[in-house]
Amino acid sequence: MSKKQNLYIDIFAGCGGLSTGLLKAGWTGLFAVEKNADAFSTLEHNLIDKNKHFLWPDWLEVKEHDINELIKEHEKDLLNLQGKITLVAGGPPCQGFSMAGKRDKNDQRNKLVKSYIKFIKLVMPEAIIFENVHGFTVNFKDKKGTKKYSSYVERALKRLGYRTSHKIIDMSEYSVPQKRKRFILVAMKKHSPKEVFSLLESNRSDFCNNCGIKSRTTVYEAISDLEKACGTCESPDTKGFKAGMYGTAQSGYQKLMRQGMDGFNGPVDSHRFVNHRKDTVALHENLLKYAPIGKRITPNDNIVEGLNRRGVTVLDKNSQAPTITSIPDELVHYCEPRILTVREHARIQSFPDWYEFKGKYTSGGARRKKEVPRYTQVGNAVPPLFAEQIGIALMEVLKDEPKE
Repeated sequence: MSKKQNLYIDIFAGCGGLSTGLLKAGWTGLFAVEKNADAFSTLEHNLIDKNKHFLWPDWLEVKEHDINELIKEHEKDLLNLQGKITLVAGGPPCQGFSMAGKRDKNDQRNKLVKSYIKFIKLVMPEAIIFENVHGFTVNFKDKKGTKKYSSYVERALKRLGYRTSHKIIDMSEYSVPQKRKRFILVAMKKHSPKEVFSLLESNRSDFCNNCGIKSRTTVYEAISDLEKACGTCESPDTKGFKAGMYGTAQSGYQKLMRQGMDGFNGPVDSHRFVNHRKDTVALHENLLKYAPIGKRITPNDNIVEGLNRRGVTVLDKNSQAPTITSIPDELVHYCEPRILTVREHARIQSFPDWYEFKGKYTSGGARRKKEVPRYTQVGNAVPPLFAEQIGIALMEVLKDEPKE
């Protein structure tokens, strides 16, 4: 096992968005840690079975793993990786920190930040990419005082000998067609993490030119070739549903997402349309007529009757989408009276079309605590197009001799 391979480990890997970008950037995966079986099945299908992207050590079973159990059962194996791993990438689940949901300082998932530090302390990679929601930088206040998780992580990494730098990055500035702000931290032992951010920014223009895309991608440029009007057929994975077909690729972004799909003329993976009730179709038609385009509205705005959702946005075809989440009915298509399909969400997250999603489409009730359906897998992911760009920048910095 050689560090020259630029080996990395993806922890809290989800369905594989970060790893998909690192694959494109030229990195080699050793293994991925993901607790949920649904999300791991998607990662396994695409990055292990189809692309053989992970080398995977003999001592670790190829399956979903809880990080705490992994640390407990394989502490010696992880210690043996010291000096062999260039990068550990990934951030713990963000729901407890998110400003968009129920921000909860007692969310058990917040404790996974400590598990993250334990993992880093065992493996001690040359570099780290840590991703989380914007809310990760916002203080929690209680009777015991104030706790800021981003500061905790940086202090812990500095104690381990890392240099750190972080930024709040809007993914829409890196050709991802959504206004998705994320906390990105880079830590390095011998190199300057600030140089990674500097290169990330200065490389944007050349990266876009090489990919044939614009620096900012609109919703229309992302998904217009997936409109229902482009054609439908019977869904291959759900009886009684229709799935969408490709229309003509109309933008560089669509051509990029469709690379590897030449000659494909079947139903697009995970492009299954929801069977809306008549009253729901009528609601969407009214939203398309009366709702301000690109603006989130709530029932209290009294713009349309019958809106019983927490909030909804009619997409602006000429701008970027709001942050893609795990809740599919928060977004309405820009010209068709329906919510988006999983594939359309995936396009807005910059997953290539060859990436196939596994498991249920949606889940409800008590099952939500255990199941991670396709919409949630996509909503929780790191956009691969951004992951590719930061992966390239990191590799460039690591090639140079360290600067004291």
